[in-house]
Amino acid sequence: MKEARDERITMSLPLASQDPVEVRAGIRRGLMRAPREIAPKWFYDDAGSELFERICALPEYYPTRTERALLKAIAPDLVARTGATELVEMGPGAATKTRLLLDAMSEARTLRRFVAFDFSDGMVRRVARELVREYGGLHVVGVVGDFMEQLPELPADDAGARLVAFLGGTIGNFRPAEARDFLQRVAARLRPGDSFLLGTDLVKDPARLEAAYNDSAGVTAAFNRNVLRVMNRMLDGDFDPDAFRHRAFYDASQHWIEMRLVSERSQTVLLPAIELELHLRDGEEIRTEISTKYDRPRVQQLLGGSGFRLLEWFTDPEELFALSLAQRV
Repeated sequence: MKEARDERITMSLPLASQDPVEVRAGIRRGLMRAPREIAPKWFYDDAGSELFERICALPEYYPTRTERALLKAIAPDLVARTGATELVEMGPGAATKTRLLLDAMSEARTLRRFVAFDFSDGMVRRVARELVREYGGLHVVGVVGDFMEQLPELPADDAGARLVAFLGGTIGNFRPAEARDFLQRVAARLRPGDSFLLGTDLVKDPARLEAAYNDSAGVTAAFNRNVLRVMNRMLDGDFDPDAFRHRAFYDASQHWIEMRLVSERSQTVLLPAIELELHLRDGEEIRTEISTKYDRPRVQQLLGGSGFRLLEWFTDPEELFALSLAQRV
């Protein structure tokens, strides 16, 4: 693992130590499934991260603004209840919501360290530089890695009270059994009494859900197609993003949104780095994301089966989104 240090910023780069053969083999397995799949973690190169920032500001995309309003309302009480001196966030992106928690910790004079664990090197470095300017005395640890696969790279706590946040409804990218396995691995990295804050998008009118993933400006479509550019760079490929259209729909039987890329014609895609010729039919689809929607009983069951105890359930007046405060048992 390579590591670079600069004043109050510590950078850890476990992503760079991943075995490229294993990474490529995993992508190949996904593309050979039925339906073909590309894991959503590959959305978040620097361009994808910037596109996602734009998605979060769209009028149709309610999760970010709803979760932000919830956090703004409850952050002081969360900090008082947890006594947190360290905040760890998996997938903070631009850390816009993160700052609400950091502000509350700073006002309570408990803030010592923030750990940002994310996939985008450029975004983690940018956030680290911004936060050390904004919060006097704060130490930022930036971990550029795949938190789904590299949780052991989470640094040891600073002997204070740790609050781990997993926001944005990102838990929805897992199937239910995968979500439980992931949270069990998170719990294994925490001490009894540590706190965990989970953001979940809630089951609602399918039309509202589908609109959030099919914005009129086409930003989500651009975000979805960008993953093909990521594949081209990684695999020496020749995907033509313009030869695919974006499709997102709600599967009520699974309680999740699916995002897919639909081939607009019969085509062959060459991916030399994984020795694959991908023959796609006109209309054939590649699944790029699922986003599971929850309700309170399912969240409570998920947390309880993963080593956590649900302490508080917070939601907005429309019950669009929920934040769950839990404790490691």
